[in-house]
Amino acid sequence: MAKKSKTQKAKASAARQQRKAEREQEALNPQPQVTEAAESEQKKGSFFKKSSESESASSDTGKTSKKSEEKPKKKKRFQFFRDVKAEMKRVTWPTRTDVLRWSGVVVVALLFFGVFVAILDNAIITPLLVLISGIGA
Repeated sequence: MAKKSKTQKAKASAARQQRKAEREQEALNPQPQVTEAAESEQKKGSFFKKSSESESASSDTGKTSKKSEEKPKKKKRFQFFRDVKAEMKRVTWPTRTDVLRWSGVVVVALLFFGVFVAILDNAIITPLLVLISGIGA
């Protein structure tokens, strides 16, 4: 069996998390199974039927008890940390050689532009300003 790349592992991990989230959502909000015939009727139905169905669904959700409201709040409390942990697993971290190589590139670029600005300032701009202002005369 061939080794999976980091991208493949990340995609598989994301797919697992998506399925897990769907299962949790179904557990919190169980919905009756919809047959293909019922789906086709909904698509063919008028706008009025859909709005009345949504009104009845919204009236049902308003009757939730305090216990069911407290449970999702508790789950949401630490959801941020779970998301951070999952995201950190998907990060592709650079190797030590990559970090050293790119750090060297940054240092060389800083030195180059520092020397460039110093030469531009001291050898070109300052004498030009002195010449224009006539201070050196």
